[in-house]
Amino acid sequence: MIFILYRPTLQEWLIMVENQYIKLVGLEENNLKNVTLTIPKKKITVFTGVSGSGKSSIVFDTISKEAQRQLNQTFSTYIQNRLPTYSQPDALSIENLSPAVVIDQRRLGGNIRSTLGTVTDIYSLLRLLFSRIGKPFIGESDVFSFNNPKGMCPKCQGIGRKVEPDIEKLFDKTKSLNEGAILFSTFSVGKWYWQKHLISGIFNPDKKLMDYTDAEWQTLLYGKDKKIVLPLKNEPLKYFEGVVDRFRRMYLKKEISQISNNVRKFISVTHCTACNGTRLSQKVLNCKIDGYNIAQFAALEIGELIKVIEAIKDPIAKSIVSNISIRLHHLMDMGLYYLTLDRETSTLSGGEAQRVKMIRHLNSSLTDMMYIFDEPSTGLHPHDVNNLNRMLQKLRDKGNTVLVVEHDKDVIKIADHIVDIGPGAGTNGGEIVYEGSLLGLYDADTLTGNYMRNKQALKKKTRKSNKYLSIVDASNHNLKNVTVHIPCGVLTVITGVAGSGKSTLIFDAFLKQHPEAIVIDQKSVGTSIRSTPATYTGIMDVVRDSFASANKVSKSLFSFNSEGACPDCQGNGYINTDLAFLESIRTTCETCKGKRFKDEVLQYTLDGKSISDVLDMTVLEALQFFRDKEVVSTLKALSEVGLDYMTLGQPLNTLSGGECQRIKLAGELHQSGNIYVLDEPTTGLHMSDVRHLQSILDRLVDNDSTVIVIEHNLDIMKQADWIIDLGPGGGKKGGEIIFTGTPHDLVLRSNSLTAQYLRNELQED
Repeated sequence: MIFILYRPTLQEWLIMVENQYIKLVGLEENNLKNVTLTIPKKKITVFTGVSGSGKSSIVFDTISKEAQRQLNQTFSTYIQNRLPTYSQPDALSIENLSPAVVIDQRRLGGNIRSTLGTVTDIYSLLRLLFSRIGKPFIGESDVFSFNNPKGMCPKCQGIGRKVEPDIEKLFDKTKSLNEGAILFSTFSVGKWYWQKHLISGIFNPDKKLMDYTDAEWQTLLYGKDKKIVLPLKNEPLKYFEGVVDRFRRMYLKKEISQISNNVRKFISVTHCTACNGTRLSQKVLNCKIDGYNIAQFAALEIGELIKVIEAIKDPIAKSIVSNISIRLHHLMDMGLYYLTLDRETSTLSGGEAQRVKMIRHLNSSLTDMMYIFDEPSTGLHPHDVNNLNRMLQKLRDKGNTVLVVEHDKDVIKIADHIVDIGPGAGTNGGEIVYEGSLLGLYDADTLTGNYMRNKQALKKKTRKSNKYLSIVDASNHNLKNVTVHIPCGVLTVITGVAGSGKSTLIFDAFLKQHPEAIVIDQKSVGTSIRSTPATYTGIMDVVRDSFASANKVSKSLFSFNSEGACPDCQGNGYINTDLAFLESIRTTCETCKGKRFKDEVLQYTLDGKSISDVLDMTVLEALQFFRDKEVVSTLKALSEVGLDYMTLGQPLNTLSGGECQRIKLAGELHQSGNIYVLDEPTTGLHMSDVRHLQSILDRLVDNDSTVIVIEHNLDIMKQADWIIDLGPGGGKKGGEIIFTGTPHDLVLRSNSLTAQYLRNELQED
């Protein structure tokens, strides 16, 4: 046998070496300052830096966007027309990209029929399992689907619950229609329905509802069925529509997640009585394996389901059982053992959703892919971060390139390559301040390097309190009849692994018993491109007044939602171009160049700046420009919560969850005597920003407020006055208070997972 050893030429060798790197030249997207970067392929590269430094501009707005754009171009025009549109990023050259899979924190969403089981395909495998060995045999796998007419409960159509108007909450029977007997605001006195239907002559509007006959009451509720003609003059022929009929038609014919909070107050949600919430027909529920039907399998926590599945020894099911087991173990490895397969995807947190998406790709046999993660440690206890790191390493070891935007020290520590961006945020960022190994980062003169080297000490002197806010006998979800006392006037941190019951304890039990508390969460503060930090905070009103006064013209000229809007883009700043059989393209408006205003409006100035110039200012720049006390006070608050880099005109729908939370927090900085509840406020924050957040929380407490924070960040725990630790595990293994006391006592006395990680962090100092 003859072996021929092939030796590549120098040129071939150089090409092979070059192809092992993603090469980026001249990046200028957003705040990037002509960045040139080489990223090793088939490695884990972590991008870090303060909020607003330019991490997302490199990873998402440049690398991800270009990878998706080039991949889309390989499809036919017909297919391209049905794919998302990606414009070419602002860069001189981008080479050696692989197909990209973006695993972000957007919730999985889906409708009421989408569950953890369906989105991971585990439920499909369970259906196959039951069609093979379930007794009695009732048919092929599609029979076991609650989304299929063959298997769904005929009464609830596979939804599992019934949403109905709550008649007791809708009406005050002690009042008449004229006195406002209908409590739902849209049907109240003076509104269209009240005028055209309720007091049109069918009922005595001054008669109290308690005095109605049964016939009158039924007509008021369900008049539609009786075809009662409305006795209105000069109106087209119309029939009376009962209150319940109209309420159902207008507000309940949609997914429950889309029902507004105002409507939710007047509805009741109950299990379907026919299937008891299982969604399936009785025939399907009668088919069992080892005493369990498919709905009972789906209702078991992942940790329990694995044991039941792996106990199935029927040789016919061997390959199916093995497949199910692998997927369930991936969920276990990601710390999601407390979830159930019948959990609706719309109820998963952003962090949970990201881990579920990650698991999908672990089952893939594709290699040479590029996986992009957006702060995957969000919502994770330090114990769960270790599981996350193993998953990232598995993806890399399968021959993939893994790019991670992250602030968590433990994730940074597993990186093969680190790119630190800064030195500051916004216009003060956009540069590569360090690139290299973890060891080199510890020596780097950057904010990240500094905070990796220097750890925060445990708080020595904690605030004391002799007043408490109590939660009594809480048994929501997995809470086990919990009673706990939260001290007033101090900083209390609620800790525990994912699924231990933290959110249930505070957002369900505590807020129900203490509704006066102010919640500062990460929900969006605006979903429209027309809403900005300037409009949200009220600054814009003062700015428009100032421009109008200085130029002696109408105030409405200085609004891109009104008279001042560019006529071609209607104040959006961009144009959507329909290319018929090609995909539509979003381009900057040629008329206003993205400024959103008419040309004549931009001629008016205030101290040399146009209205567009003002909206392009960062908070820091605006602080130096404005003199108005009201504006300066608001800007200072935004600056104090770490939003110096944010521009006044940035659309609110582009803000991250952490930024949304901080913009809400800014409005509360100078208040006093309130109860504040914050949900993981360190989300999206660099280590240096976490210290800044800590000073803000301390200020709120020093203003005689009570601050309650749900948090996994060890630095926040170290500076708490009081800690309430839930556990010991998640799901059924959680729901108990396993420690209350000071951080010092937690480290000394407790053996919980939280205590262990806090102890280890302190011992490393």
